[in-house]
Amino acid sequence: MPVRRPRPRRTTAATDRAGAPPGLRRLSDYAWRLLVVAAAGYLVLALLGRYHLITLAAFLALVITSVIRPVVDLMARLVPRPLAVLVGLLGAVLVPAGLLALIGENVADQVPRLTREFQSGLDELEDAAQGPPFHIARSTFDDLQHKVATYLSEHRSTLISTAVSGAGRVVELATGAALAVFMSVFFLHSGDRMWRWAAEQLPAAAGDRMFRGGRVAWRTFAGYTRGIFIVAATNAVLVGIALFFLGVPLALPLTVLEFFASFVPLVGSPVAMLVASLVALAAKGPVIAIVVLLLIVVIGQIEGHLLHPIVMSWAVSLHPVVVAVSVLVGSISAGVIGAVVAVPIVSVVWAVTTELRGPRPQSGPGRTGSP
Repeated sequence: MPVRRPRPRRTTAATDRAGAPPGLRRLSDYAWRLLVVAAAGYLVLALLGRYHLITLAAFLALVITSVIRPVVDLMARLVPRPLAVLVGLLGAVLVPAGLLALIGENVADQVPRLTREFQSGLDELEDAAQGPPFHIARSTFDDLQHKVATYLSEHRSTLISTAVSGAGRVVELATGAALAVFMSVFFLHSGDRMWRWAAEQLPAAAGDRMFRGGRVAWRTFAGYTRGIFIVAATNAVLVGIALFFLGVPLALPLTVLEFFASFVPLVGSPVAMLVASLVALAAKGPVIAIVVLLLIVVIGQIEGHLLHPIVMSWAVSLHPVVVAVSVLVGSISAGVIGAVVAVPIVSVVWAVTTELRGPRPQSGPGRTGSP
């Protein structure tokens, strides 16, 4: 009797040879790719975090280059480029140093008057808190002052060690700043040739894609940096004028704080204005403090509806939700520094991805496609 062999199982459009639906197989393929990309990204971030001083110095060098390169290129038409680079870097170093010296002198001159105003303001706030509607007893304030004094005396050694470690961090930051200035010299002088040389070391197709990616990355990064610099300077000028006319002490240091805080999108400027409102509350009373708080709304509207659409639209175009999530993830990952660098990194990654997904341009890249 002949043995009947089983029929081979037919494969249909709904299943593959492994018995899994094509949709599930495609999803698993994408999952493996995403895991590989995530692992590679994690290794890159871990490596950058381990050598964070060099990473921050390189980032600061790129910021310096993007801000002063237009000035250097303009001066290079009249004088040799090395001299133009030297003059541009001297201006980039001396202007902030002079501003810090002016702030220190301003604060030193106002210390006695500020001490009296702050003490008077705190006494007024304490008297107001004892009345309606709070009715806080004076013994509560005395007990709070006693607890603060006790805490400082008990943790004096900890505070001293923290101050010493902070001094060490200042030395580390100074070293990073010196390295950033050193790198900026070469970025300003021959950054485009450096990037072209790096691209030529790769195979032709990979080198072309690297050069295209570097060109659009630099254009996006430089546009964002210059745009946020203009926005921060405008915010600082508006805040400085308002604080000056309101008679708030430390107007110049608070203006500089507003300038640097504006580099953190969405949250930096309001935090700086809250600090200014606390100074106004202690020195000038609640009315001036409320006026300073109202400035948060006014400046926020000007920044969100006028400055960002006009200044930043030609550089990057990210949805506010993407900006907010980027700032939050960056702050969780690396604190204030992560919040500062998150948006430009996301902007650069998105711009490079969009460029490399598109068709290859017919004309070759220009000279200014990289630092």
